[in-house]
Amino acid sequence: MSIIKLNNERFIGGQHEPYFVAELNTSHFGDVSIAKEMINAAKECGCDCVKFQSWTTDSLYSKTYYEHNPIAKRFVKKYSLSEKDLKDLAIYCDDKGIGFSSTPYSLREAEFLVNECNPHFLKIASMELNNKLFLRQLGKLDTAVVLSTGMGEFSEIEFAVDELIDAGVQNLCVLHCVSIYPAKSEMINLNNIISLRERFPSLSIGYSDHTIGCEVASASIALGASLIEKHFTLDNQKIGMDNQMATMPEEMKLLVEQCKSVHKALGSYKRIVTDDEYEQRKNMRRSVVAARDLEEGTILTESDIVLKRPGYGIPADTYESVIGKRITKKVLADHLILPETFSK
Repeated sequence: MSIIKLNNERFIGGQHEPYFVAELNTSHFGDVSIAKEMINAAKECGCDCVKFQSWTTDSLYSKTYYEHNPIAKRFVKKYSLSEKDLKDLAIYCDDKGIGFSSTPYSLREAEFLVNECNPHFLKIASMELNNKLFLRQLGKLDTAVVLSTGMGEFSEIEFAVDELIDAGVQNLCVLHCVSIYPAKSEMINLNNIISLRERFPSLSIGYSDHTIGCEVASASIALGASLIEKHFTLDNQKIGMDNQMATMPEEMKLLVEQCKSVHKALGSYKRIVTDDEYEQRKNMRRSVVAARDLEEGTILTESDIVLKRPGYGIPADTYESVIGKRITKKVLADHLILPETFSK
């Protein structure tokens, strides 16, 4: 798997520890003070970055949409964060030692994030996979990019990746994603992570998790996910856009811990037998043992021996070395036959 570098010089991919993004989405309900509480909580959970949404009533929907969905405009306005808010939150993240990122929905929003907010990366929403002009514009901004792939066929993902790279993106992470909120486990098809790794060997591959719980995200690490994104909230009982499926702090902390544990457990491709395991052999492997009382002078046959624990006697795989040999000491039944049992 390829290793890429985020804007803060953090490397992800390969053997590097997974990178965790708390997606705050609209769970701050447009309140900067709540957003700061969420930043604090995400930091305490072990997340590396928090991600916001950069939208306005003009950048996301057209008038045609609002004419048919008038309530949508009120929601977008209520939950959006101004440029001043976003810059304030970016500074707050920096002070707290956690990364800042956001998803822009227009070139103006993207340029503001890159020029004023020092994001660890720009996040591109799944809806932009076929947005050729926007992809080309983003590709020229000299920033690390994380691309989500929900709702997209492989051909569309390849299209978006090609556009971004051709436009100049040098550090790109592609996230497997299923854009259903929440998504059932049977919808996820985590093996797509392997497919993406095979199709894009020069890119980092991550996973944006919309399931409830920790187990699917943890499993994605075993398949090579280098970045985990998970919706985050301080209270999933509040009614809001996707807030009910977002993860509470206690569960987010558990998710981070489990994913890191899985990553550590992956270890090396090399076969390594630890010193502790070598010591364990002495107890758990078998040695040559007397099948019955054996008198001094007995010439051993296979019927005179059995193979039992412990493993610090004559090893089981060398049992043939004692067949046909004469013992010089009496050996009681069910006792080890040791090398000193034979004359030199």
